Amino acid sequence: MERARILVQGIVQGVGFRPTVYRIAKSMELAGYVRNLGNIVEIVLEGDKNSIKDFAENLKLNKPPISVINSLELEWVDSNVSGEFADFNILSSSENFSGSSVIPADLATCDTCLEEVLNDNNRRYKYPFTACTDCGPRFTVIESVPYDRERTSMDDFPLCPDCTAEYEDPEDRRYHAEATCCPECGPEVFIYKDQRLDVENPIKEAVKLIDDGKILAVKGIGGTHLVVKTTDDDAVSELRKRLGRFNQPFACMSPDLETIRTFAEVADFEEKALISRRRPIVVLNKNDNYYLAPSVAPELHNLGVMLPYSGLHHLLFKYTQEPGLIMTSANMPGEPMLIHNRDIIEKLEGVADCYLLHDRRIVNRCDDSVVRFRGGEMAFIRRSRGYVPEPYDFSWLSKDLNVLALGPEIDVTFSILKEGNCYVSQYIGNTTKYETFLSMKDAVDHLMEITKTDSVDVVASDLHPMFFTTKLAEELGERFGCPVFNVQHHHAHAAALCVDNHVEEMICIAADGVGYGSDGTAWGGEILHINRDEYKRFGSLMPQKMAGGDLTTKYPIRMVMSMLHDHYDPEELVELMKRDYLDYFKHGEREVELVSKQLERSFNLSKTTSTGRVLDAISSALGICGERTYEGECSMKLESVGHQGSDSIEIPYEIKKEDGMEVLDTPKILVNVLELKHKNKPIADIAQAAQRAVSLGLADLAVRSAEKTGVEFIGGSGGVFYNEAVSMTIKNFVESKGYKFLQHRDSCAGDGSVSMGQAAAAAWHHNKFGSFE
Repeated sequence: MERARILVQGIVQGVGFRPTVYRIAKSMELAGYVRNLGNIVEIVLEGDKNSIKDFAENLKLNKPPISVINSLELEWVDSNVSGEFADFNILSSSENFSGSSVIPADLATCDTCLEEVLNDNNRRYKYPFTACTDCGPRFTVIESVPYDRERTSMDDFPLCPDCTAEYEDPEDRRYHAEATCCPECGPEVFIYKDQRLDVENPIKEAVKLIDDGKILAVKGIGGTHLVVKTTDDDAVSELRKRLGRFNQPFACMSPDLETIRTFAEVADFEEKALISRRRPIVVLNKNDNYYLAPSVAPELHNLGVMLPYSGLHHLLFKYTQEPGLIMTSANMPGEPMLIHNRDIIEKLEGVADCYLLHDRRIVNRCDDSVVRFRGGEMAFIRRSRGYVPEPYDFSWLSKDLNVLALGPEIDVTFSILKEGNCYVSQYIGNTTKYETFLSMKDAVDHLMEITKTDSVDVVASDLHPMFFTTKLAEELGERFGCPVFNVQHHHAHAAALCVDNHVEEMICIAADGVGYGSDGTAWGGEILHINRDEYKRFGSLMPQKMAGGDLTTKYPIRMVMSMLHDHYDPEELVELMKRDYLDYFKHGEREVELVSKQLERSFNLSKTTSTGRVLDAISSALGICGERTYEGECSMKLESVGHQGSDSIEIPYEIKKEDGMEVLDTPKILVNVLELKHKNKPIADIAQAAQRAVSLGLADLAVRSAEKTGVEFIGGSGGVFYNEAVSMTIKNFVESKGYKFLQHRDSCAGDGSVSMGQAAAAAWHHNKFGSFE
């Protein structure tokens, strides 16, 4: 008889791992124990040597479905044991060890639990918080590790005898399922309107209000949604009015795939994402029979849709015939999600007509994840619920460096690199808002707590000196007594793309709205040669003046004037603006003349190479969108109009050399756009052709750079790569030239993965120099 000790790291807590170990060990007649040891699962076995070896293989093959084993280390402890253990047992957790395992993300209600919720003979019938080891909340309820009930917000609800029996039975699927509860002992849901209302079925009463066109605030797993039916344009428009979100598309939830197919196209790969246990919002194209209210996703060819992921959601659809319900985050623009009942009631006064709340504390905010497919390949627009805090494997890059990376300023996430794992946080948002900034600081402390990160070797941040995250980096550098490492925005984009594809060198097309360049100007259409911690800029879009600086991002007609200034006589340009675009100028003719003078006198101008600004300008010039009211609006509407067009028009592109660097002449493309518009060519065809010209120009620049450097891979990163037309045009051109085109697969093309790229750049730098001096 021999004894072995096995240490398992990965996603092995809160997933039924210990009872699985117990069942395998008992079936193989092995003695010993299993327990959580800090962030690791420890298994001690006594028995025949071959049986212990077989146990390790059986565990890998028969692990719980939502677990992930990153490492399994087997150590022979004693070859002459006398049988200390009479049986195999599950012991209580110990905190006397640290490691890089974490709990899994929040997961959708499993089919078995859902059957209980809908079975009128089950004691959990109609109970919205039903969960087991295979499903339910994890990250949103955990306070610290090891992941045991007393370290979660479920500790507020002592188990009843029936739940206790399940919780303590290793053969039961609820053995140590920390979210275990029932109507007798668990959280309860209630309706609030001026006061808590005494109704028999709060969910049914809430649905009656929704069906009547009312707006409800519904507290869920990781935050709160504002809910209204999708078939009533007046109700949706009223929600827009109250929120001040007049154009931004709303995501909706539908009860099942069959219903979604009545208004949207669903490809096989999109179906797989929709029904996965992670339940993200999936951006789908509207179909020819689309019948939801026009105000759900105005002037777009697509919309975000998700399936129910909690018992509460399933019960909402039990009582309504609506094909979908708007489910939009219940927070004011730029502010953090509301998670406390008092805040929900106070801050949504005048927005929500009524509140469907519950009394379980949300420990960690976690917004819905959003994905989109381009040419059948998935990309994250927002990686959050269902995925966080599962880490990326950086062990091939660094195993011993602790990095805290804080991201950019808008659409922020932060990342912690520890022991070869990179933990990217849930979506934080816009840190220019003070409440969101404070929320981020709390989230940093909490993720450090549950990853057992006690020290930091370096804090990584954006290069922009005025970002709140950059200033926070300095503060945290002092707190941890470590250096701060600044990473240029597009270098971080490229680095994230590299690690997502497990390469260290590529030509990256970095195309987005804006990023602070190393020369102090606003970049956003760059051709970068990235080689680990180094990058070189090989090309870009032609730098453009921005009349009024950031005003051009809100009113892109100013960008149109700026780009056309060198191609039109000043008086002719002013006349064109007054004749065709006066409604796009907030102050009318006076503003047109002011912008013209600014351009003539080079007053109050900044420069940019932004692809986003160019696409916005094309959108504005075509009369598609004259004012940006939400991030990416003008470019998104341009894509939607172009989606309806044909490829009957070709707009040529021209690459020039300026200051020794190749640049794409985007003003020339815009001039061609206007000429085609004045010839009364179909706007949809022009929109498609203009996007194609910009895309081909960027792709051509990248291929030329690859030829100069001998690099094998060309990739695309930045928010522009959410545009399917742009992504596929560039991909096809690059691959036609014999190069492999890389896109984000398990990370965000936009700013949501910049912090991950910062962490990678810091690790590469440390690998090369051994310090950050």
